[in-house]
Amino acid sequence: MRPARTAIDAMPRSGIREVMDLARGRPGVLHLEVGEPDFQTPPHIVEAAARAVRDGHTKYTANAGTDALREAIAGKFARVNGLAVERDQVVVTHGAINALLTALMVLVEPGEGILVPDPGWPNYGMIATMLGARAVPYPLDASADYEPDLERLASLAATPGVKVLLVNSPGNPTGAVWSREALERVVEIAREHDLYVLSDEVYEEIVFEGEHVSPAVYDTDGRVLTVSAVSKTYAMTGWRIGYLAATSALAALAAKTQEAIVACPNSMAQAAAEAALTGPQDCVTEMCDAYRRRRDVAVAALSAAGLLINEPRGAFYILADVSRVTTDTDAFARSLVLDHGLAVAPGATFGPGGSRAVRLSLASPADVIEEGVARLAGATASGTIRGAVT
Repeated sequence: MRPARTAIDAMPRSGIREVMDLARGRPGVLHLEVGEPDFQTPPHIVEAAARAVRDGHTKYTANAGTDALREAIAGKFARVNGLAVERDQVVVTHGAINALLTALMVLVEPGEGILVPDPGWPNYGMIATMLGARAVPYPLDASADYEPDLERLASLAATPGVKVLLVNSPGNPTGAVWSREALERVVEIAREHDLYVLSDEVYEEIVFEGEHVSPAVYDTDGRVLTVSAVSKTYAMTGWRIGYLAATSALAALAAKTQEAIVACPNSMAQAAAEAALTGPQDCVTEMCDAYRRRRDVAVAALSAAGLLINEPRGAFYILADVSRVTTDTDAFARSLVLDHGLAVAPGATFGPGGSRAVRLSLASPADVIEEGVARLAGATASGTIRGAVT
């Protein structure tokens, strides 16, 4: 029987995952394609999960997560973000991607629009497709440190049917850290056009220059929903714990969607996340300092090779300009794996704004980054790219 055709048929996979699949198991490949910390989860967090298992905390929790973790998240919002958030405004989710999905399920009807950054994480567009919504890209330009043109953004916000403005700072793949002034204006634009703001802040603790600011500090009427996770901050990608903060009414709806999707987050992982948020934070500083050093290594190497686009101020990614040899970054990324033993993310997967670049992850040791840039420089110098459109 032929499977029913749906919008999912036409939905492209993330180019990041396609490169991961191609590179998996190939000997000698340097992996700079995926945004996953190479650090181990800190021991006190692991022990909290083990203790939860030993003590029998292996059952379902409430759809919105345990009271203890929701309290810890509310405390984190006060301590780190300067936000007054109550427990009933918090929903614990199966990773930040689940938080983004449930938030958009609550906010958007089929046919409505979601303003998404370009370049931006490809999963935003994938979610829009699954919901029958429209992803409406707003451009981010390197010449402006990948902050939005606010006049252009205001114009796009007036597009009929647009319902949500999605923000990601610190940004993937750009490493941009938006200014207070830009974020305040973003919230004003949303208010002027009666939009919700969905703020993806999973890299909030990984900032090298400037400061992370949550748009919700400028919210006066409950239109900003904030998403974060323990994944990047505490090297806990596989634990799959994210969270969402919104008004109590929106949080209740988001928790209701979880009942139909995942029932509840993993109970032992929630214990680990609670330990992460309430325990020692030295590990966060140490990892951020390591990412900063790696950023500096990558900037120097890419600059020397004539491939540097900008110096990222946060997150753990850097874009490299490959436009002198190709604009077909998908084919180029495949060629890098097959012919040069290097896995990077093709810029095209992040939208038209990434079409001249590839993204390198800084979540690898400095020597791997240096050798990876050397292989990238060699590939661009050779100009021979298997299957690419030049």
